[in-house]
Amino acid sequence: MGTILRPIAASDQDFLWEMLYQAVYVPPGSPAPPREIIRQPELAHYVQDWPQPGDLGFIAAEATTGKPLGAAWLRLFSAESPGYGFVAEGIPELSVAVLPECRGQGVGTALLEGLLAAARGQYAAVSLSVSAGNPAAKLYRRLGFAVYEQTGDSLTMVLKLLDHESQC
Repeated sequence: MGTILRPIAASDQDFLWEMLYQAVYVPPGSPAPPREIIRQPELAHYVQDWPQPGDLGFIAAEATTGKPLGAAWLRLFSAESPGYGFVAEGIPELSVAVLPECRGQGVGTALLEGLLAAARGQYAAVSLSVSAGNPAAKLYRRLGFAVYEQTGDSLTMVLKLLDHESQC
């Protein structure tokens, strides 16, 4: 299956909401939360009113059909309304999800590599929040993310995009 990446458009809002739901980690053997969970303010602000200033994101789609398979996006949050992986204003938080039937096929890696390449030069770093038991944590480490903070089972990870010397 060939995969292409394209920027997230305002018309992708419904798929972005689906990806937000898919990004909620459910440990093996646990029941999935109700879909309404993504409408809670602390989750909804990850995708609501896409795009906002500073938003950057990509959809992975089948090359032949254009069917969306996953999404990865960055959004800036304020200290007054932080995301789960908030570390500082000006450092966007990353979200990523792939349809369950497409996981383990390199779609997430391609999304993250494309998004992080586009973010270089725009941001000094990127943060995220992930459950310590989520297999995605291994992917984040492989891509260079390091644990910034751990609270219970939740890891806040950061990837430095710019060397300190190159920030003018």
